[in-house]
Order: sequence, then structure tokens, then C-alpha cells
Amino acid sequence: MKRLVLFELRKLFTRRLTLAALAILLALSLLFGISSYLNMYAFDGVSRDGSGKEAVEIDRDLARKYGGILTDEKVQEMMAAFSPRYDLKGLNALYLYRNATQSAVFARFSDHYGNWNGKTVADVFGDGEIKTGYIHGWLITGDNMVKINIVLLLAVTVLLAPVFCGEYGGMDSVLLCCRYGRTKCVTAKILAALAAVLILVLSTAGLNFLLALGLYGSEGLACSILFAPIEYVEGGIPFNITVGTMMAYQAALSLTGAIGAAGITLLFSAGCGHSMAALAVSAGLLMAPILVPVSEMSPIFRYISLLPIYHAQFVSLMSIEQMKSGLLYAAWAVPAAALFLAAGAAASRRIFAKHQVA
Repeated sequence: MKRLVLFELRKLFTRRLTLAALAILLALSLLFGISSYLNMYAFDGVSRDGSGKEAVEIDRDLARKYGGILTDEKVQEMMAAFSPRYDLKGLNALYLYRNATQSAVFARFSDHYGNWNGKTVADVFGDGEIKTGYIHGWLITGDNMVKINIVLLLAVTVLLAPVFCGEYGGMDSVLLCCRYGRTKCVTAKILAALAAVLILVLSTAGLNFLLALGLYGSEGLACSILFAPIEYVEGGIPFNITVGTMMAYQAALSLTGAIGAAGITLLFSAGCGHSMAALAVSAGLLMAPILVPVSEMSPIFRYISLLPIYHAQFVSLMSIEQMKSGLLYAAWAVPAAALFLAAGAAASRRIFAKHQVA
């Protein structure tokens, strides 16, 4: 069985279309990561400003200065340090951006003019402790990973579309079935598909994590995601988890999304007569849910969000309220992915077996 699985893996990763998809995935990871880093800007409010590496250093220095457990005293210090000393000309101070720390404190503790709005840390965040530090680069990495994970789903369809239908026009499958038996051959294909998805997800997540670690350092991984710049106030995750936990959830959801996509692709790989047809149908079904006009406030969304595309989008699924057990609703992604894989594997096994008999 091991030899069969390795044989199927080698076939999956040596196809030209697969290699092209992997190259695109690698290029996008590097492009998004490096371009985000180079386009960063920060001004410390006194005399130091810059972009790229200098901006990250400014933000990290300010995060160290005001870092630790967020208190009312620290909020007052930050508000005093970053309060605008010029006419904003009608601009709402909440949307003023000088650096990540200033944007985070203004987004929650500033009035329209840049003065303290009277709220305490407990008023804004409740009773939980908020540990602050440099998280901006990691949050941007998370945003980039949403785009990359959507491409990853398409890469899974490219990788797995030929698994079954690619054998319909040749003799390799017939000869292998004669030697090892039909059941072993089909099982080897499914196991190889699952292993290929695991390799693809872990290598993509690992590359992006290591790139972010080299660019932004590790100190922010233990900090809360809630004390973040203005763009993450309404569109971010509403729970008090650390950046490290967020990245772990995102990696896990990219895996569950890819496993769900694998189940769908295996089904159409067995059911379609040509790999391009299997690729087109699988990719179309995976992307179709984002075209359905269902509000995130709708009760139906709780079920739609368990489709693979929403695992990749991450924030939509993570934003649904916690379950009574204390787990995030996103934990349902695991049985959902298992169901997609089991159904796809069982159906593809039956369809391919019938083809072999015929």
C-alpha cells in the first residue's frame, strides 16, 4: 500500500498544471508578504517616520513602550502622546492614522476631535485582560492568508482533478488493479490525495508564517488581537484571543477548507470523463457560495459558513458567536470537512469501481 500511495503522490506532483499552480501559490505568498511589508508607513508623532522596514521598527518600538497589560493609565499616556496638535479640518480622529499604536487607541478611546472619550478599558473590552504589543504585521499577514487560502482551494482542485478521470484513457490503472486489486488502488488514490492536500496546506502556511516571523518578530504572537488599528474594529474577530491562537485557527481552517475541497474534487474527478471538466465543475462549486447574497446576520449563514470557501475566508466563520461549551463556532469546520471528504471518497470509490468493472 505504501508503494502505491507514493506512486500516486508522484503522479499528482509531477503534472505540469500542478507545478504551475504551486508556482503561482508560492509567488503570491512572497508577493503579498513582501509588498505589504514595503508599503507600511508609520510616524512616531514627534520626528521619526518612514516606510517599509523603518515603519515596522517605529511601530515595534512604540508597542514596546506602551506594551503589556492594557490599563486606563496607559490609555491616558497614549492619548496624551498622540493627541493631534493641529486642526483636523473636519476629519474624524478615529480614522487618523500615524502608527499602529495610535490608530488602535484612537479607534476605541478617542472622540471626534482626538480627545479622550471618557471610556475605560473595562467599558471597551469587558473584564478580560488585554495584552498589547506589535501585532499589526501579523494581522496584515492574516489578511493576506485569506486571499492565499482561496487560491489554495483552487490549487487543490488543480491537484486532484485528474486523480480518477486521468486514468480513464490509459492502461496504468487497469494494470495496477490487476496486480494489487481494485480496492487497494482506489484506497491508495484517496490516501495520496489526502496526503497531497496536507503537504500543500502545511507548506503554504509554514512559508507565510516563517516569512512573517522574519519580518515582524515573535513578540506579538502572545498579544491580544483586539487592540488593533481602526480597520480591525468592525471587520475583525470579536473575541479576545492571542495572535498566535488566531494564526493557529487560520492554519487549521485552511486545512479543513482544503480537505472539504478535496472531497468535492474527488467526487467530480470520478464522475467526469475529463480532468478539465472535473476541474471546472469543482472550482465552480467551491467559489459559488460567495455569490449567494446571504447576510452574515442571517441564521442560514451559520450553515453556509461551513462550506470550504468560508473556511478559507476565515474571519466570517470566526466572527460567529461562541458556543455554550466555550469553543468558537469555527470548531464545526472539522466535522464539516470530514463529512465532505467521507462523502466524496465514498462516492468516488463507487463510481470509479463501476468504471473499472465496465
